[in-house]
Amino acid sequence: MNTITKTLYTALALLAMTTIAAAQVVEKKSLNLDGAKKVIDAVKAEAKKLNAPGGAIAVVDDGGNLLALERLDGTFAAGSTISIGKARTAALFKRETKAFEEIIKNGRTAMVTLPDTLFTPLQGGVPITVGDQIVGAVGVSGAASAAQDEELALVGAKALQPASLGARVSYFEKNKVVDAFAKGAVLFDASDKYMVHASHRDKAGIAEVHEKDADIIYVLDGSATLVTGGTVVEPKAIGPGEIRGREISGGDTRTISKGDVIIVPAGTPHWFKEVPGPLNYYVVKAR
Repeated sequence: MNTITKTLYTALALLAMTTIAAAQVVEKKSLNLDGAKKVIDAVKAEAKKLNAPGGAIAVVDDGGNLLALERLDGTFAAGSTISIGKARTAALFKRETKAFEEIIKNGRTAMVTLPDTLFTPLQGGVPITVGDQIVGAVGVSGAASAAQDEELALVGAKALQPASLGARVSYFEKNKVVDAFAKGAVLFDASDKYMVHASHRDKAGIAEVHEKDADIIYVLDGSATLVTGGTVVEPKAIGPGEIRGREISGGDTRTISKGDVIIVPAGTPHWFKEVPGPLNYYVVKAR
């Protein structure tokens, strides 16, 4: 066997060994501390949105090892231990803990004999999936109810999914946009992050406060005197986070016209005090 042939056989043998070794190793995604904190932040934001009274939030890796834990004010002391147990159960058994609660409720009580360090059959534990792999789990305990524990955990479990997952492009052809501006209408409201208004005014308005939404205003046509800040006179709540009033006392007064952009932060009073003619403007409400 000459040198070239020996070299070729050696290369083929090494390639075969490499292929066999590769087949024995699986690439695996893992959850790190930053990811765990993102999950907890998502749960806290949802709890605030729902006015949940409290809760303990635990995040574990796919082996059930604790990565992060946070107990909100007002949560009972045992909530931390229970939330860890829920998260660990969801990670090790690769399914929501709600399923085990249902199984036991339906008569398979033998499952409760599993050690409590391994098994907490209470709803509120949800696996965290990235792509097609389970990378860990989140457990929530101590919200208003067991059902709300589950609801909050589901929100946390989705926190690491791409924001664009399941999103669709929205398109509004020009005739629809023109019609919207003719009367003032909502163009888009299918997101928990923003809304788009095609706004139209022919006269002055009333004072407004949006506690949860910032208004990003772009003036297309016309002009107006806009007052921002100050104090709302005769304030009245017309819905969650929405306040209206007769006018504004104090504040900053400015004239806005075609091409101007103004950003009114959430919670800031604003009032179209004078509108001398037709005014068209886009408003993006950022939540």
